[in-house]
Amino acid sequence: MFRPFALIAISVLALSACEAPGPATQVPLGSDGRPLPVVVRINPSDAPRVRQRVQDGINTMRAQNGLGPLQANAALTSAAATHAQDMSFQSRPWHWGSDGSSPMQRAQRAGYRGTFVGELISETFETEVETVNAWMIEPETRPVILDRRANEIGVGWHQDDNGKLWWTVVLGAGADPMMQIAGR
Repeated sequence: MFRPFALIAISVLALSACEAPGPATQVPLGSDGRPLPVVVRINPSDAPRVRQRVQDGINTMRAQNGLGPLQANAALTSAAATHAQDMSFQSRPWHWGSDGSSPMQRAQRAGYRGTFVGELISETFETEVETVNAWMIEPETRPVILDRRANEIGVGWHQDDNGKLWWTVVLGAGADPMMQIAGR
């Protein structure tokens, strides 16, 4: 008698699991059939957290490859932010400023006293985490992230009204703190 009741209960549970799901959320697709990008908005109050997430993401990649962490540098951050805004103005992601300046010149103009190591740029609708991950898998940008000489970082971005993000990260090699302590 217990056995038929157990079979009926199991059958009812199995049938209830086969119930049709509720209405599915439609993801908007572009003309190419791929999902349209989701616009991520960065508020001014988010700036410190966003910069820290970029720095932490890059430092995680460096640590996984046996390299030391990068420390934030205000001059490099200024150079990065200025170039991100300039790329938006030019409507193209590239390393040259609208005034013909190179990444090294922009770092010097911003007051950076160390050695320029490299610059990462991106034009995207992706978050900072997705952008760092994309840089890490690209053969042109991965070596910049993993450059052994780098010990300082500046992170900047500009967001257009349509949500497009223009990212710039500048890496530098500042004075070795141990050399400063030794007075060399």
